[in-house]
Amino acid sequence: MSASPPDRQASVGDAHLLSESEVEKVHEEMVHGYEDVEDEFEDAVEGEEAAKPDAAGNFEVTQEELSIIRAELACEFPEDYNYLSDAYILSVASKPYSKDPTVRRPLDYTLEKLTHVMQWRAEAGAPEMEELLDLANGPETAPEAVEEPEKLTKAKAMATALNSGSVYWHGLTKDGKPILWIRCNRKPWYPDVDAEVNALILLADAGIRSMPKDCTDFVCLSDSTSPPPPNPTFMINMLKALVRGYPDRLNMLCSAPVGSIIQFVMNLLLPLMPGRLASKVVLLGTEEMKEKLEDMLHGGKDDIPTFMGGTADHDQYYPIEGSCPNRGEGCLKFDYHGMVERLEAAVREFEANGGAKKEEEE
Repeated sequence: MSASPPDRQASVGDAHLLSESEVEKVHEEMVHGYEDVEDEFEDAVEGEEAAKPDAAGNFEVTQEELSIIRAELACEFPEDYNYLSDAYILSVASKPYSKDPTVRRPLDYTLEKLTHVMQWRAEAGAPEMEELLDLANGPETAPEAVEEPEKLTKAKAMATALNSGSVYWHGLTKDGKPILWIRCNRKPWYPDVDAEVNALILLADAGIRSMPKDCTDFVCLSDSTSPPPPNPTFMINMLKALVRGYPDRLNMLCSAPVGSIIQFVMNLLLPLMPGRLASKVVLLGTEEMKEKLEDMLHGGKDDIPTFMGGTADHDQYYPIEGSCPNRGEGCLKFDYHGMVERLEAAVREFEANGGAKKEEEE
């Protein structure tokens, strides 16, 4: 799939910002029947003046309470409950309660919130995404491919979205958070929205599974040079997935440079975002981004990629689609398994060297 038509410069074109009624409609779609999601929008407002129980603003959660939550989730979602790490469950359970920020979230509320995450995963088909990847990477004569042609079509579409190499995990921050890189100039002008969202679900889960032991969130770094024309449907669906399926997972999103398309995207999405999520989006100029990366990346200046003015060559691992060989007998070209192996190796090295504690001591 070509990232963009040749010799054309993307523009906002016919895309338009949402009206107040359209914003309300999308908001309702995101939060309908999910009190905990609605509270994500309220927490940022009420939490501003809230008394903090400790320096991080978190309350204690006992081992017994963790066991109760684990048992409930295991009962309702026996095949997928291990997706949620103890560290993430504790992170969610320890937060102040939006209706009274001086106390911890009630256990029932935490369980409801985590249950909604797991229900969203089931509805979105998240646990089956790696199975789709394997199907796309295999021969079309495989029994499952022959017996379920619609599933094969879905799998091939997701593989095509991955093949652009526009999104991938690579490296860690100084405190051990995995980094999801976005290269906007590789994004398709006319995306298959469902396939793009499925690819993001697959990637998000891969990064979350590979996190260091006590890590619960990740950082997203976007090279916003030459982005494609904005596609509101894709962006809104992506935001819905982030809010419903990955609450409290995004630590920070940094994007540079800031052109007219990125400004339009932010103006479109900010009214739809929970305040706490909106506060995690940082738009920077090119030089500001380089300074930010040097401070943030585990290897400092040496980890800044070439496409952001550094020396680290990501393209040796994630080249453009035309330079990628097929990984199997199917249509997958993106080195998904190599990406996971490299991320896991980076995490092992980070933990073996004492992780963030050693960084702080130095």
